Formats: sequence, C-alpha cells, structure tokens
Amino acid sequence: MPEQKDEFNARATIATAAGDVTIYRLDALTAQGVGHVDRLPFSIKILLESALRNVDGVQVSTGDVVRLAEWNAPNPGSAEVPFKPARVILQDFTGVPAVVDLAAMRDAMAALGGDPKEINPQLPVDLVIDHSVQVDSFGSAASLGINAEIEFQRNRERYEFLRWGQTAFDNFRVVPPATGIVHQVNLEYLAQGVFSKNQNGVTVAMPDSLVGTDSHTTMINGLGVLGWGVGGIEAEAVMLGQPVFMVTPEVIGFRLAGALPEGTTATDLVLTITEMLRAHGVVGKFVEFFGGGLSSMSLPNRATIANMAPEYGATMGFFPIDDETLRYLRNTSRSDDRIDLVERYTKEQGLFRTDDTPDPEFTEVVELDLSTVQPSLAGPKRPQDRVLLSDLKSSFHAALSAPLSERGFALSEGRIARSVIMPHDGPTLRHGSVVIAAITSCTNTSNPSVMLGAGLLARKAVEKGLTVKPYVKTSLAPGSGVVTEYLKAAGVLPYLEKLGFHTVAYGCTTCIGNSGPLPAAVRGAIKAGDLVVSSVLSGNRNFEGRVSPDCKANYLASPPLVVAYAIAGTVDIDLSRDPLGRGTDGQEVYLRDVWPGREEIAEAVERCVTPDKFKEQYADVFTGNEKWNAVQTSGGDTYDWSDSNTYIQNPPFFTGMSAQPDPISPIHGARVLVMLGDSITTDHISPAGPISPDSPAGLYLQELGVRPRDFNSYGSRRGNDRVMLRGTFANVRLRNLLAPGTEGCVTNYLPTNEQMSIYEAAARYQDSGTGLIVLAGAEYGTGSSRDWAAKGTMLLGIRAVLATSFERIHRSNLVGMG
Repeated sequence: MPEQKDEFNARATIATAAGDVTIYRLDALTAQGVGHVDRLPFSIKILLESALRNVDGVQVSTGDVVRLAEWNAPNPGSAEVPFKPARVILQDFTGVPAVVDLAAMRDAMAALGGDPKEINPQLPVDLVIDHSVQVDSFGSAASLGINAEIEFQRNRERYEFLRWGQTAFDNFRVVPPATGIVHQVNLEYLAQGVFSKNQNGVTVAMPDSLVGTDSHTTMINGLGVLGWGVGGIEAEAVMLGQPVFMVTPEVIGFRLAGALPEGTTATDLVLTITEMLRAHGVVGKFVEFFGGGLSSMSLPNRATIANMAPEYGATMGFFPIDDETLRYLRNTSRSDDRIDLVERYTKEQGLFRTDDTPDPEFTEVVELDLSTVQPSLAGPKRPQDRVLLSDLKSSFHAALSAPLSERGFALSEGRIARSVIMPHDGPTLRHGSVVIAAITSCTNTSNPSVMLGAGLLARKAVEKGLTVKPYVKTSLAPGSGVVTEYLKAAGVLPYLEKLGFHTVAYGCTTCIGNSGPLPAAVRGAIKAGDLVVSSVLSGNRNFEGRVSPDCKANYLASPPLVVAYAIAGTVDIDLSRDPLGRGTDGQEVYLRDVWPGREEIAEAVERCVTPDKFKEQYADVFTGNEKWNAVQTSGGDTYDWSDSNTYIQNPPFFTGMSAQPDPISPIHGARVLVMLGDSITTDHISPAGPISPDSPAGLYLQELGVRPRDFNSYGSRRGNDRVMLRGTFANVRLRNLLAPGTEGCVTNYLPTNEQMSIYEAAARYQDSGTGLIVLAGAEYGTGSSRDWAAKGTMLLGIRAVLATSFERIHRSNLVGMG
C-alpha cells in the first residue's frame, strides 16, 4: 500500500478517557487558508477527513483534499473524489458471492505462482447471516425453532463455506444466523460512532464509516455514521484496499420542523419523505437532515428515515452526531470510553451538532413540517407511491381497474372473479384480501416506538375480542433478540401471539421475498379466481414479484397497521371510517378504539428498552450460536470446491486469467436480448425469493437431483454462478417488450422469430458468437445492490445496456463487470 503523508500538517493528539489518540484536524486546513470547512455539510466534512488522513500521492492526492475543502454548494462540479471507509459490512445473500470471489482469487493467485494467503480483506469486514431464513412455519410458538432448523438444513453447504472463510481470511468476522438483521445489528452493536485503529504504533481516531453490500446500509446514517450500499464488486475492491471513487456529490439539505402529530408513526414520516424526495429528484446525491425538528426526533426514528435512502433515491440520508446520538450509545450499552471518544473527537473536529450550530451551505433545501404528516401506506408496487390511510380503498380500486400497463399486476382479461370460497366451507377470498401480514424488515423492527405500538394495539384488540382472519399468514420477525425482550417486558408479546404474530425468525424475511409458501387452500383459491390479493408488511420494498408470487398487490405500512390489516383481512377498506370488526360484546370496533396513544408508547419505551437488554443479547454475539459452532468445514488457505455442491461453485471470472488484462473490443452485429420499460428493478434482473420449478434455474436444479421443496431461494444460491446465470431476467413479473403479452423469463429469438426462455436464447446467441444488448427506459436497476444483476448480465453475453437513466449502484456494478 502507498505510504500516507501528512501534507497539510494536520496530524495532532487529543486526550480521551481511554488515552491519547491521533487525529487529522480539519481546522488545520482553515489555518492554512484552504477551503471553508466551517460551512461544509457534515457529510462532506467526513469525506474530507478521509481524504486528509489518507493522502499518499497515489490513491488520494492533495488536490482531492483541496477540492473537498472548497466544495461549492450550488455547483460541486464533476470531478471524482476518493473515499476510503473504515470498514465493510456484508449480509449473507450479497456477502457469500463476495467471499466466493475472494476464494476464487486465492485459486487464481496460486495458479499464477503467488501466495494465496496474500488475498485478504485489508480492513475490517463483518458478515451478518440474516437473509437465509424463510417463513415456512408461522402462527405457532414452535415456528421459530422449526424455521431455524430448516434454515440450517437448507443452507448447510453455504454455512460450511462461510465457516471456512471465517478461519481462512484475516480481518473477517461472521455474525451467526438467528442473531438479527444486519442493519439492526450494525446500529445496536457493530457501529462505533468514532472508529479507532492501531497504525504504526499509535491509536488513530476517525469518523466511523463504511460501505455495505446491502442498499439499506444507509440505516447507520441515523447514528451519524457515513456509509451507503454498494454492489458486491465495488465492495470487494474496497475490501482489498481500494477507495470508492465518486463524483463530488451535491448535498440536499432537508429541514425538519415541528413534531409528529398524535396518531402518526415514524413509518408515516418516512413514506412521506420518500414520496417528497423521489418527486424532487435526489438520485446520486447526499441528503442531510437539519433544523429544529431534529431535537424532538429519537435516534430510532432517524435510523428509520436513513434506512430508506435507496427508496427515495439518494446515496444516503445523513443525520449528524449530537446529544441524542450519545444518549442512544449509552442506552445500547456502548462502553463509557467509546462514548467519551465519540463526544471528544466530534466536538474537536466540528462534527457535533447542537441547536446553535449554524446551518451548513447546501445545494438545495427541501422542507417538511412534521405536524403535517398523516397516517399512510405505500403501494401496490413501489415504495414511493404513498397512499393516505383514508384513501387506500379507493386507491386499490383505481389500481384494480387501471389498464394492464399501469396497474402493476396482470389479470386474465375478461375472466375476473370477484370472490372464491375456500374449500370445506372456509372463508371467502376476494380481490384485496390480505393473505400476508408481516412485521418484518430493518426499517421498522429497529424502532421500539412502532414495535411496541404494534404490541399495544394487539393487546387492545384482543381485549375487545378481535381476531385475525384465518386466511392471513401472520409473522413477526424481530430485527434482534432485544426486541423480543422489550416486548416481553412490556407484557404485549402474548397478545401479538394471540393474533398469530408469533416470532418466526431473527432475520430478514418477507421484505426480501422469504415469506415462504402460502397454505395450499389459499393458493388454490387465488389461482381459481385469478384474484388480486395483497400483502401488508412493515418493509421497505414492495416491487413486483418480490414479496410472494401469489400477491399481486403489496403495501408497506407501520407495524401497528400491519396488525390492523390482519384483523380487517382486506385492503378494500377505509380504516379511518370502517370498523375493524365486532368485539365480544357485539359492538363495532374501529381503528381509533385500539390505536395506542403517544404517551402510552413513550412510557413503554422508557420503561422497557434498557441498556441491560442490549448488553445481554450481544455479550457473546460471535460465539453464542451452538448450531453455528457445530458446522463442520475443511481448513486450508484455498477452498476445497466440490462439483456436487449446488450452493457454492468456483465462478468463471478468473479462469485462465493472465497477468495482463484482456483488450477491450468493439461490438459488431449485436442483437437485442431484452427490451424493457421504465423502473426495471434489480428484482426484475436478478430476482430474490422462490425459484419456480419450470424456470431455467429450477429445471437445472432438478437435473442435479434437487427437489423443488429444497430449492431454497435465488438469494441463497448466489454462490453458484450456474443457478444465477439461469435466474437472470427470470422474475415472474418481468415484461419483455420483445415478447408482448408474456410475463417472466421469455424473449423472442430474432433469427428464427421463436419464443423461448431468455437463458436459452442467450445460449444460442453465444454459440453463434453474437453479441447482445439490453434496451431499457428510465431508472434502470432501481432497488437492491445486487452484484448478480450485473454478473448475470455479463455471463449471458450482454455487452452493453442502453437505458434512459440508471440507478447508481447498478450502474457501478455494470461498469465493474466491463
């Protein structure tokens, strides 16, 4: 690595409770007349500190420091700046392929005559296994154990590989399954606020910063930690010591004033902000929150807003460190020395916000009076499509009757059933029936106010005699064990369970498509009537085909509203006016009758969310899962690949690699493989969720002897390029304009005008040496930071993607794959 240089004489020492630490002073630039550090947004200051500390004349230059110090708010310019984060965080769906690539690099290094042990992460990397569990069992006290057992059976080959990586690589830790959702574990435990490391015999302090292989890495911005989601390809480069290069960002200031009104939640607020910022246009930009409204906002509420930066399109949504940050660090049982370091360092560096802090200079300013926020949901297919609670019924009807191209879900034209009675004289399913109600997702499960709000609503509903409709698949997937403990302490967990919301897993479930299969009778009724049924989930994504292949309408909502809609059993209802149901006394019960008050929720949070719960849950986080500890794995510096492993295969990216790069060649005589419209997501390109038995990936697995019930999910098989290649463009809701009237993995093979799978057509084109291109509309690659959306595109033989506009992460991934 190039040697770092203190070109601006910024190195200094400050005293902390744990001893002296070295810092790189930002005000050293001011003293030398470089830039205007005091007027910079906090987020730009952190980028500047990284550049200042890492000047080496190779990766980071003095010019990079000057450009950031002189950041021009109205016109930041188009120059690229390097950013070297302190650490990297991975979840297992996107992390496994990154570790597979590192293992393949070790093989390539050995083949070229080098030492494979030289391939290691160059900075700390944490991988949290949270995406592998599915909701197979629900509605039972045994569901948690059953789902965990199935998870280990399904993912044994993946877990053996990760256990090998845990011992083979330096700077690499694995948080075992059943601990929690990666972003919540990061918020509650891994994040430090200010990072410190030993460098040449001294302790160097710096702002905690990171990149992650999940787009919702931005959740940590609520803690004042700079970071965002990148594709696995970009993350691997950072792990190997390379900076992230980015165009100097615009920073949109988002002024918050006032306080949320009674009856609203942080979820309502974030859906409002998502709608506003999507309309404003913040793709590729930083958003930084400021104003008097911050002082009345809890840190979990900030994290809820920061979490959904990908949904409003920003690189990140940043909240500076202040007294609320320190309070949260204390409440989550961070050490006194760490909290002292955070406070001393940030105040010394001008990175600590108070109510007296002058407003930074921003590129633009957007404003919201929190008192204007109203109860809301978002759907039926995009998180930015906010719907007022009072308008949901009419909005659903409008979507149901809209033209096929607009409604976001296909009906068999001319044969639309209104309702279907389930077998054995069961309940009637109709358009709008809620068949999945899931309290899930890092967005909301990290927020005690909405989780306890759901529990208090459940208690009131049970006490009035309300029940959940029998066709609703209910699930509660807390983001960490802390949530269970404070729900128990508040005395509300039994009431959630009474309504069917038993804990099914500690991981990311329904929000990423791991909702598991619906009961056969429910699926049969949906298919028989071609019904547009709905899910309601406390998640951040509701893209087509993501939550469940059986749910054509999907709505994001707060955890209390998830419980309410499970009781109502339909989205074809106006809960601001219509009753939820009848109580045991025969009287109609309305949402307002069971909605918990703000003071009631605040009292429960204050009483039940305490430091001892965090200390206990994270005491042995890396070693406390005995199932994980018992996973057998082979040792060695290189991985022992097995042809029979259907989860992990040696990818072809480094096969036959020479010491010199291949030349770039022009594209001649290419054909269009896929032609797509606007808002194509990475879910469309590289789907998550279940693998269809009749899809190319499903047929391939069956050829290998894998039974459909053992397919697991696309996400879990991202370590196998053979599966993922066949799963590219295999989303059941993909509409390829080359094959009009179809949905799914279908295209028109142009030389013979035959309809066939996209995979089969690509194979034929490759056999004939024909290059391929994709044509697409606006916002191509929106959504999750999936490296396989780019890797699969490349392996299909696609040489170029032509789109009106791209989402940032997917564009970077496509460039990274050439």
